[in-house]
Amino acid sequence: MTAAPRTFRIAAIPADGVGKEVVAAGRAVLDALAEDSRASGNADEAFAFAWEEFPWGCGYYERTGKMIDDDGLDRLKDFDALYFGAVGWPTVPDHISLWGLRLKICQSFDQWANVRPVQFLPGVQSPLRKADDTELDWVVVRENSEGEYAGLGGRNLSARGPGGEVAVQSALFTEVGCERVMRFAFDLARTRTRRKVSSVTKSNAQQYGMVLWDDVFKRVAADYPDVETESVLVDAMSAKFVLHPEDLSVVVASNLNADILSDLGSALAGSLGLAASANLNPERRFPSMFEPVHGSAPDIAGQGLANPIGAVGSAALMLDHFGLPAAADRLRKAIEATTAAGILTRDLGGTATTEDVTKALIEALRP
Repeated sequence: MTAAPRTFRIAAIPADGVGKEVVAAGRAVLDALAEDSRASGNADEAFAFAWEEFPWGCGYYERTGKMIDDDGLDRLKDFDALYFGAVGWPTVPDHISLWGLRLKICQSFDQWANVRPVQFLPGVQSPLRKADDTELDWVVVRENSEGEYAGLGGRNLSARGPGGEVAVQSALFTEVGCERVMRFAFDLARTRTRRKVSSVTKSNAQQYGMVLWDDVFKRVAADYPDVETESVLVDAMSAKFVLHPEDLSVVVASNLNADILSDLGSALAGSLGLAASANLNPERRFPSMFEPVHGSAPDIAGQGLANPIGAVGSAALMLDHFGLPAAADRLRKAIEATTAAGILTRDLGGTATTEDVTKALIEALRP
């Protein structure tokens, strides 16, 4: 009697703009990969996906006044993973859309480690001349639960009249939050060819939170004598991304600093359309969420021009999370084969549509 394939329950949340298009593309590629695993005849490697799609996002907000249903988090908590598209639309203020959906999920499910690989793909021209003859590959680990995005502060004194209001936005750094993301980064570094962790700081100007960050980094580093370390100010690190990227392996940074630096890294690799990410709850008390980081791109939404590679790369991170490294590797090799063949969307200088790239990825998966 053949054992049933492992089935992973995934909540799809396409949300807004091109999020709908790239999530649909990612699902098609994942389903093709799963179908092939079941047809291989190896029951141990067979898997399947059970999808449920949710309509939340800015369109939902305009209809209901809510970015997510009141019981939405309770409905999501028992899924194996969340597959997210992009949030944001011109008719809804960004702080409402972001805090109302994506950050609400990340913080409520304690997805405290955000992993963003920076990968240079064959066939994709980088604006970095160094990428032409230097092997470049690094990953940004972003503290994803506190820091500058803790949401502490407020707006007051508006009664003073025009020009009299005051806004206070506070960053929150805790020893627990700093230590757990740093240990995650060091453990990740131990799996890589170059065992190095670069900590991003701004302790010369932020003398409380970032000094705590630095102190915790020094303490954690002492437990990893086999891993090379450095501490770099965020402005110097932005220059290092451009001038000396070959010296990077794992970069760990606070919520805001990592958000900015990882976008810079993806731009250097060729396009934000390539950028994959994983919002992880490493303890697995809650589902983790996997999403491209390119945003909702209202200017091209619905035109079939979106680059699905970031979403598919995020799906590969999800397969890693499920303990399916061979399947994840097949997905990454399909991405490399597709770009190497010159099947590139407009953001990469090509003319391929979302559908063209999706078909090419599925074709590249075939034995």
